[in-house]
Amino acid sequence: MMQDIFVTTLAQPLESWQQAFADCQCVKEVPLVNTQQEQVMFWLHMNEDRQHWMQGAVQRIVKHYPNAKIVVLANAPDQAEALYALSLGAVGYSHAYATAEALTEIRTVIEHGGLWLGNSLLQKLIEVSTKLTSTQTDHVEAILSQLTQREREVAVEAAKGLSNKEIARILEITERTVKAHLASIFERLKVKDRLHLALILNRNYTI
Repeated sequence: MMQDIFVTTLAQPLESWQQAFADCQCVKEVPLVNTQQEQVMFWLHMNEDRQHWMQGAVQRIVKHYPNAKIVVLANAPDQAEALYALSLGAVGYSHAYATAEALTEIRTVIEHGGLWLGNSLLQKLIEVSTKLTSTQTDHVEAILSQLTQREREVAVEAAKGLSNKEIARILEITERTVKAHLASIFERLKVKDRLHLALILNRNYTI
C-alpha cells in the first residue's frame, strides 16, 4: 500500500487532495526520519521560493526515501519548470488544484512506472524533441560558448523555469536586463522559447 504525503505550507490540505486520498498526510517539510514501512509518494506543493525549495525537498526525499515517488504540484504550472523537476528526480508535475479524479489518475500512472506531465506539455515535448534528436553534447557546448558569462547564467536559471523576477533577484540584476539577455540568448541559440532552451540544457548539457 502506498502512503501519500503532501508537503505544503497550507494550514489545511486542499479538498481535492483529501477526496483523492482519504488517508493522506500533510506536513510542512519533508520528514528527515523515514517512519514509513510501505512505499511513499510525496506530493510537493510549490511555495514562493519555488525552485530552490523544490531542489532541496527532492534531495531530502532521495536521501531518506530512496524508493519514494515524487510529484510536484504548482499553483501556476510552467513547462520549463516541469522539465527541471524531472531532471531533479520527480516523476510527475501537475497543477496543485487538479481535481480528485485527476490526482488519482496521476497516482495510477506513476504506480505503474509512468511519468505524468499533462497532455499539453507532452505534446510540446514531442514536437520540440523531434527537432533535437541529432543534437550532441559537444555541439550544444559549442553553441553555448557563443554566450557571455552572464547570458549563460541567465540561460541556466531560465531552464529551471524561473520567472524573470526570480532570475533578477538571484543574479542581482534588473528584470529589464534579464529580458534583454533572454532575447539575445534565444536569438543566438536559435531557440524559440524557454521550454526549447530547457530541453537543450537539461538533456544535453551539464548545469
